[in-house]
Amino acid sequence: MEALIASYGDTSSDSESDSQPPLAASDDNHSPPPSILPPPPIDLLNPPNSSGTFDYLQRNSASRIRSFPHIEGNYALHVYIPVFIPSERKKELALFLKKATSVIPDLHVVDIDVPLSMLLKDEEKLIQVALGREFHISLGRTVPIRVHQIDSMVAMLRQKLQFQKRYLIDFNKWEVFVNDDQTRTFLSVENTTRGVAEVTKQIQAVNEVYKLHNLPEFYKDPRPHISIAWGVGDISESVKRVVEGEMRKYVGGMSTRWESRKSIG
Repeated sequence: MEALIASYGDTSSDSESDSQPPLAASDDNHSPPPSILPPPPIDLLNPPNSSGTFDYLQRNSASRIRSFPHIEGNYALHVYIPVFIPSERKKELALFLKKATSVIPDLHVVDIDVPLSMLLKDEEKLIQVALGREFHISLGRTVPIRVHQIDSMVAMLRQKLQFQKRYLIDFNKWEVFVNDDQTRTFLSVENTTRGVAEVTKQIQAVNEVYKLHNLPEFYKDPRPHISIAWGVGDISESVKRVVEGEMRKYVGGMSTRWESRKSIG
């Protein structure tokens, strides 16, 4: 199996290493730091002279809700393991996304407001836009911090995580998650076997650093996963029916080794 660079999106995403996971701290009013890969170019979605997707994004930008209000001087902190899906698994996943979207038409590409239904007629666009991007396993909640806390957070995370050795991660189970505010439901692939102990250990290390900075800790029973698609509101029952029905036949094929690699920024 192809090895991967093995973070949960913002808390609106899932509240979802390497030995030293990246720490993303960025002002809420600015673009993400350069270390985070940007989404695929929007022109992948539309032919020349077409503004369909751009117009859609403008009309629907309000569908994503801030998990905490923006306050001048605050930075959003996210500690995570970056994940890239192996090329040999993308077509398999794309096939399932087509079936899931036929049952639930309002599913969107994870982290961006592009409906999967816009991509279904072109498999290459579906693969590039929905599956060719960076995914993540969160090691901590996305929280606001002040600028004076950044250096301290990075230094402590480096110290806590510097001795973590490389390990393999198996994503082998389809699962459905709903965020804390019940504003979004996520179609995800969960890690329940190889790599769980290592990811859990890293979550505990991040929790210790969060606690020292009076930040909320992660869930008591963490379930490492990457989210593939999302829908507005709590539609978990509908998504679970898809998972329990059509997806069952694909679970065996999803088991694969995804490697984590040292990286912190």
